[in-house]
Amino acid sequence: MSGELKIRALEDTDLNGVTQLDEKIGGEYRPDVWEHRITYYQRRDPEAPVVAEADGKVVGFMFGEVRSGEFGLEEPTGWIEVMGVDPDYRGQAIGRKLAEHILEHFRRRGAATVRTLVDEGAEEIAGFFTALGFEPAGLRPFARRL
Repeated sequence: MSGELKIRALEDTDLNGVTQLDEKIGGEYRPDVWEHRITYYQRRDPEAPVVAEADGKVVGFMFGEVRSGEFGLEEPTGWIEVMGVDPDYRGQAIGRKLAEHILEHFRRRGAATVRTLVDEGAEEIAGFFTALGFEPAGLRPFARRL
């Protein structure tokens, strides 16, 4: 990374950068998915979703929001729902800086707890959240294929 890293609120104009980063990480071009998600988060909790910008491009993102009433949890709860960091920029604490920013926003919104879900096979992501102080929670996900 040659330029200064900037963590800032997600903007409409970040659609292309987030889409390109997602494609770089996952190998699939999904602009419709990201347009829908960006619109959703900006309507629900516009200050929560953040991007990391360096060298004139989006190199990381973390989307989430504060909600109440989810799964019988009435207290305001922060939810981190999706994140990504450019593989070329990993190892520079970008994920940690994104998390610090969004966690502070959750505190200001009155959340005392932050939750996320991590697939059992995603050890790298689980390790990231563990390093941030997250621990397994008492909620058990259940799923059924239709």
